[in-house]
This record gives sequence, C-alpha cells and structure tokens, in this order.
Amino acid sequence: MSESWYERHLLPYVLDLACSASPIRRQRMKLVPQAEGRVLEVGIGTGLNLPFYDRSRVRQIVGVDPGLQLHRLALKRGQKAGLDVTLIGLSAECLPVGDASFDTVVCTYTLCTIADPVAALREMRRALKPGGKLLFSEHGKSPDANVLAWQTRLQPYWTKVAGGCKLNRDIPALLEAAGFHPNAESLYLPGPKIMSYHYWGAAVAL
Repeated sequence: MSESWYERHLLPYVLDLACSASPIRRQRMKLVPQAEGRVLEVGIGTGLNLPFYDRSRVRQIVGVDPGLQLHRLALKRGQKAGLDVTLIGLSAECLPVGDASFDTVVCTYTLCTIADPVAALREMRRALKPGGKLLFSEHGKSPDANVLAWQTRLQPYWTKVAGGCKLNRDIPALLEAAGFHPNAESLYLPGPKIMSYHYWGAAVAL
C-alpha cells in the first residue's frame, strides 16, 4: 500500500515534535549515554537520540528505520553530533547485519510501531555480542484496568494518525518472549495516561 500525503510529508514532523517532548527527552538523556562500542539503533527515526551518545564510548552507530523520509533529519543530527552514522532503510524483523556484531542495541519509542515486535527483538538478540545489552525506553500497557480499557478502546483510531503506534503493548513480556531478561523500571511520565506509561532499562540475552 502506498503512503498517503500525510504519512509522507507531515507525519515525520509530527512524530519528531511529539518525541522531542521534555519527559521523553529526559528518558533519552538517562539511557542513551550508556551505549558503548559498535551500536545498532533500531527505529532511529529522525535521530533524536544522537545528541545523547557519549562519543568517547561509541565507535560507530548503525541506524535502522524503514521510514526513508526520516533519514535526512537523522543524518543531519548525526553530523552535528560528530558521530559515525550509517543508515539502513528496512524494518527490524529481518536485519541485514551479522550475528554477534554489536556491543549495544538501542531501541527507544519503536516497539509500539513494529508489526512483529518479537521477531524484531529476536533479530536484535542475534545481533548482540555475548555480554552485550539492549537499552530500551518505550511507552506501553498501563497496569491500571481503567486506563488499559481506554488504551484498547482508542487503539484503532490512534494507530491511523500516529504512524501505526500501538498504545497497549506489554514491553517486558515482549522482551521475555524474544529471549531477553529485562531489568525494567516503569511509571507514568507527565501527560495523558493512555500514552504515558513507560518502561525503560537494560536487557541481556538469556
């Protein structure tokens, strides 16, 4: 199915603005500096994580995102940050990278939109070197029954305007299903509860 005018021209800037909000920016600041070595960033989007990498710890960043219309902004941010960034325009369910070839995988605000998140996470696990870690920060399923009911109710409409985003994915369960052991923190960030329950932390392969 071809992309609509909205998806092609307007959605990248809507997502860039939404994912630049202060609470999400603080999540990035906590997480991304932990990356080291050769890094695979899944769902790099417009490169909002790039300013937060520690250049003294990171050797190279390979960014994966099927949204080719987002790559221009990502490359611009990579250059500004002084990072060696290579972009791949594919979805994460089948990564064209070698086994055990990355020290760190970074995945932020991405699992909500991937069609098969478990398949994508299994690919991330395959790409990690022994002892490597997956750094993640994602919004997802609320533990409160009333909020979860609203997430489920609004899901069909939200997906259409938010680039396929799913409000109610159980992030720890997805990580475990893919063979990771997640060390996750979780709470509501400021904002509407249906989209602000967050999970973040580091996961290692079982």
